[in-house]
Amino acid sequence: MTDLFPPFAPDADEPKKRLFRPVPFRVIVPNVITLIALCLGLTAIRLAYEGRYEPAVYAILIAAVLDGIDGRVARLLKGTSRFGAELDSLADFISFGVAPALLLYAFSLSNLKSIGWIVALIFAMSMGLRLARFNAMIDAPNRPDWQKNFFTGVPAPAGAMLSLLPVYLYFIDVPFGERMAVIVALYTLVIAFLTICTLPIYSGKTMGSGIPRSLVLPIFIVTVVFLGLLVSFPFPVLSVLAIAYLASIPVGVSRFRKIERVEAMKAAAMPEEREPTEPAASAPDGEQTGDTRDV
Repeated sequence: MTDLFPPFAPDADEPKKRLFRPVPFRVIVPNVITLIALCLGLTAIRLAYEGRYEPAVYAILIAAVLDGIDGRVARLLKGTSRFGAELDSLADFISFGVAPALLLYAFSLSNLKSIGWIVALIFAMSMGLRLARFNAMIDAPNRPDWQKNFFTGVPAPAGAMLSLLPVYLYFIDVPFGERMAVIVALYTLVIAFLTICTLPIYSGKTMGSGIPRSLVLPIFIVTVVFLGLLVSFPFPVLSVLAIAYLASIPVGVSRFRKIERVEAMKAAAMPEEREPTEPAASAPDGEQTGDTRDV
């Protein structure tokens, strides 16, 4: 038996096999930011349940800021991953779909009993459908480059901040009684529709592609003034921003239609520009000599 199973002493210098490959730190950083945003969304739900609406709004606002950062950090560090994309969608659904819906229900929609709960469900489900459509359109192969400057429907963070406009108005002493619950419900349904509609919403992704030197200093000053106003008077500033965003939607749609018409005219004119070169492909006597347009 000792010949069949000889004693074996493992080599102390032999490197141990790793069961899993190490994950680069640059991949972990954006996912940590996304997890913080998810925690803020869950915290906003708890604060809404406790009737602490003001810190709940702040939690959703900070989650929206982090949502705009995590993707840029991932691309900057070259740490994008499929796992991060799926985690980001989950965090967006909680922070911008479930949390605002429950906050609005606790704030005003609960006065409508079951109708108010149905409105909250519609908003949350609309946000989930909007995120699912966004993920499906990421890999759209035939989408022109100029259309990447527009969202299809209101994006999730903007939809969440727009839906909380009644809460902003409440904190600047606009009266909200039980009768206002119907208006809040109708407004919530409008925002839910804007998130799942196919209206083109200007994204502003190309605004920072090139800034004249003469505008750098004014931009710094405007940014400082805006942050100062936001910190000192958060709810009046948020109310103005929400109303201005809603007012800009028709402008974005008009801009999209104009660019679409221009691109369609360019596409229609391209074949006409190539027609005069086609007779050169044939000899005068009609004998085919070869197409020279690819030369």
